[in-house]
Amino acid sequence: MMSKTRLAVSRRQFLLGSAVVGGSYLLPGLRSAVWAAGSDAPEKSTVRVGFIPLTDCAPVVMASIKGFDKKYGLTLQPSKEASWAAVRDKLTAGELDAAHALYGMIYGLQLGIAGPQHNMANLMTLNNNGQAITLSSQLRAQNVTDGATLQKQIASQAKGAFTFAHTFPTSTHAMWLYYWLANAGIDPFADVRTVVVPPPQMVMNMKMGNMSGFCVGEPWNQRAISDNIGFTAATTQQIWPDHPEKILATRAQWVSENPHTARALTAAVLEAARWIDASDANRKETAAVLAGRAWINTKVETLEGRMLGQYENGLGQRWQDAHGMRFFRDGEVSFPWLSDGMWFLTQMKRWGMVKTAPDYAGLARQINRIDIYRQAASAVGGISVPAGEMRSSRLFDGKVWDGSNPAVYADSFSIQRSSVGSA
Repeated sequence: MMSKTRLAVSRRQFLLGSAVVGGSYLLPGLRSAVWAAGSDAPEKSTVRVGFIPLTDCAPVVMASIKGFDKKYGLTLQPSKEASWAAVRDKLTAGELDAAHALYGMIYGLQLGIAGPQHNMANLMTLNNNGQAITLSSQLRAQNVTDGATLQKQIASQAKGAFTFAHTFPTSTHAMWLYYWLANAGIDPFADVRTVVVPPPQMVMNMKMGNMSGFCVGEPWNQRAISDNIGFTAATTQQIWPDHPEKILATRAQWVSENPHTARALTAAVLEAARWIDASDANRKETAAVLAGRAWINTKVETLEGRMLGQYENGLGQRWQDAHGMRFFRDGEVSFPWLSDGMWFLTQMKRWGMVKTAPDYAGLARQINRIDIYRQAASAVGGISVPAGEMRSSRLFDGKVWDGSNPAVYADSFSIQRSSVGSA
């Protein structure tokens, strides 16, 4: 049974919030107008933001579609990309100003294990939850329905006989897949083969028999069910209720050169996230937009159900998910919690991607730009900002993560991998 995420700050502290952030008491509309047109005007009038066709690109897309960018003196140009590797390459080369990005990819770039080392910046979290692990219909025919039955099936075959896909070597999806497999007693590096596949290609590759399972964002898990080629074995919110997922990312140098643009971009996307979460009607409108050819290019019904928290697993179960995809939730989603970034570092250490324990808190403080976020929250107005920088969660294996002792946490898992990294 899923346990609810508990914040390490009290609700009262959280609601101290935005009235005094930045020392400004201007009305929200006046504040954003002053920043858009005055001495704090954005250095760039047009901002190119990359995205992958996934449901959780919604805040970036809707910031442009609903005109929130214009409110802060920007024209946001969403740029549809083919893969996370393409996002990485274009972002680090400066072809993209910012991107809808994988949390782990940005931290991997900072460490130099996801490509050439670059100092990166996380401006805000775009969403919690909303990813899943899909297993093939062939496995279902062999009576595999969960981690325990999968472990028995894998143990009965030669090592490496089963292939699983995720989206990028240091991706959130890699970490959710590894965590889930290991919890079932399956070593993701010794017992199975893992490959990288871009999200829009997951379903077709499973249909062709290239993989037995994958971890990816929506709508591709629901699409596998709709196409009758797979089923949802686990949602990622079952692994970690209200887990961090995609972020609004850029290079640290870009923030240094364009601090007002960074603030304005964050404000526009933050306001879009708040708008999406404000009502089911707004979520439905968002699903209708995202289904279009320019964005995800799929049927509206493939998107809408899970956006509304309405789940089916392809095995006959249906439920209203208490931890469906969230974009704002009174600002709790959007805040770039240091402990969120630190968790991905613990998993990079666990899986041997780094040789020694990194400076967990130091790296998170360097990458997660809480200062920019606070300015953006002040510009938008009415955004609750927490007094603390850590939150506490209980994952499905019973482990509590609160950022207090990351080195011990990273070493606490029974299934680990020896170091293969260069950092």
